[in-house]
Amino acid sequence: MKVRVGRDVLAEAVGWVARGLPARPSVPILSGMVVEAADGQLTLSGFDYESSTQVSVPAEVGDDGRVLVSGRLLAGICRSMPRDTVELSMVGARVQVSSGGSRFMLQTLPLGEYPSLPELPAAGGVVSGEVLARSVTQVVTAAGRDDTLPVFTGVKVEIRGPVITLLATDRYRLAVRSFEWAPADPELEADALVPAKLLAELAKTMAGHDVTLALGSTRTGDGLIGFEGAGRRATSRLIDGEFPKVRKLIPAPAAIASSVTVPVAALVEAVKRVSLVAERTSPVRITFEEGTATLRAGSGEEAEASEPVEITLTGEPIATGFNPAYLLEALGALGTPLARLDFTHPTKPVNLTGLRAPDDESAGASAYIVVPMRVAG
Repeated sequence: MKVRVGRDVLAEAVGWVARGLPARPSVPILSGMVVEAADGQLTLSGFDYESSTQVSVPAEVGDDGRVLVSGRLLAGICRSMPRDTVELSMVGARVQVSSGGSRFMLQTLPLGEYPSLPELPAAGGVVSGEVLARSVTQVVTAAGRDDTLPVFTGVKVEIRGPVITLLATDRYRLAVRSFEWAPADPELEADALVPAKLLAELAKTMAGHDVTLALGSTRTGDGLIGFEGAGRRATSRLIDGEFPKVRKLIPAPAAIASSVTVPVAALVEAVKRVSLVAERTSPVRITFEEGTATLRAGSGEEAEASEPVEITLTGEPIATGFNPAYLLEALGALGTPLARLDFTHPTKPVNLTGLRAPDDESAGASAYIVVPMRVAG
């Protein structure tokens, strides 16, 4: 093998595949990255039996070849190279990575022991990478991080014809986002539970291009999901389990007793300041009255803080409390200048909707449900 490729292009491609490699592989061979040069392309691949990543970049290929080397080590080396081009070549049983006066010699791993990458399932349709990235970003903050409860660490992907809906919850909050795509079958209906961490990384790196979404055995909750676009492809095994029936948490319009419209930036800054004096497990208390929301935290025994924020209230005044971190993440995920908070009761789940204007008609495309914390008294 002998190949020359741009340093920045190589570093980005190797880094993307390396991020998907296991930090503590169950089998040492899974720490490897397959490097293949052929037909004017350099292809890099990784697989850990749960997820796979593969990327191809244009390169000057002198001699075809295929080797397996330590993925994270190769990524570190490529980032540090001094010149604009990097050359990879075989020297005996080792791979030489060079740029300018820098030379690295890497031992190869036994390629024959490396598992074959899974094939992509049949293509289900195409979605804008920008839309996918924005939607995933709005949802993944609500996914759980406790690996002992795997169902909550995933994002549920619901496909109903031309509309995809993403849902995530950690039992204390719920995020929902719907968007349109172009399915191969306009009558397609499918569900898949995808690891949130993987989905977030893929959506971010494919944001600038259309993405082909491929689904395996979606009706039974197992199988694979695949993504392909911009010379990159990835697969992941779906999480096996039943996602909780969370749609009942979204309040029906008839059940809403109070609605509050508030500028997101003003509320975010107020929550950040007031929460400085809140104890770790204590809420930020908020009283919503006509024209003003008053935020309070702390107690008379220690430090206290309060701050008003201008609002528009429809319905009865209401007093409640929120975990400040959860509230800030919800407001940040909306991605709009205004937020509407719909209340059915001070202690019941609250529906946050992003608004671009007070009379925004498109607000139903996304929602973020936060469960209030009980406030003493």
